[in-house]
Amino acid sequence: MGKFFETIPDSLIEWIREQKVFWVATAPLSASGHVNVSPKGGRYFGVLDSATFWYMDLTGSGNETISHLYEPGNGRITVMFNAFDGPPRIARLFGHGRVLENGTPAFEDFVKKHDVQTIPGSRAIVIVDVHQVGTSCGYSVPFFDFKDFRTTLNEVFANRVEKAKQGKSNETMERYWAYKNAWSLDGLPGLEVGRRTGQAEHIAPMEKMVGPLAQKRYRNNRRFSVEHLVLVAIVTALFTVYASAMFGLPTRVKGLMA
Repeated sequence: MGKFFETIPDSLIEWIREQKVFWVATAPLSASGHVNVSPKGGRYFGVLDSATFWYMDLTGSGNETISHLYEPGNGRITVMFNAFDGPPRIARLFGHGRVLENGTPAFEDFVKKHDVQTIPGSRAIVIVDVHQVGTSCGYSVPFFDFKDFRTTLNEVFANRVEKAKQGKSNETMERYWAYKNAWSLDGLPGLEVGRRTGQAEHIAPMEKMVGPLAQKRYRNNRRFSVEHLVLVAIVTALFTVYASAMFGLPTRVKGLMA
């Protein structure tokens, strides 16, 4: 049976900390945008308290989560865990996310305060303010035996950082972020340091979508907004005045409009 809670129950906190992998889902506000789901692995996450979850956002070719969290009026995020061994279980943490980019005082303070291990590929910390927790059975999730964490990402970016230290300026993490992490699939702004570096060093971002359905610019096409309502009100008022002048209105209606 599924259950819902306003905060993370104590019975779930230790179980969450023991997991080896979880999934993060976000989406832009525009209906034409693309929903993103990302797998996260390793010991780069934690529960601060019953309403706060965090994880280390590692460098990759995409940056959808960061872009969606940065979008004004957005910030929605869902984190899902499920059991691959022991009793079946699925847990979802629903909330709003905040991004602490590597190199900022907020990032450094968080790392120091919570004794967080960083690696060369660490680009940000995402903090999730949880407002709802949902659990479900997970009866259909298969059993899997954990073998080990992959080390490839750590090695790739450690090698890149070392090359940058040796004077190869084109190998800096900032340049990688400028090329691959400055903008989302739909054209939403991504990693701020990536955008700054791209502008300063004239680095064109990679083309992430191809074909006739690829968006050339971000379009927030929500059906109704405050602007839409104001426009409707103005048009209605103008039409009423026009109708009154052309055809006349009953005396009682005219009196109400006076």
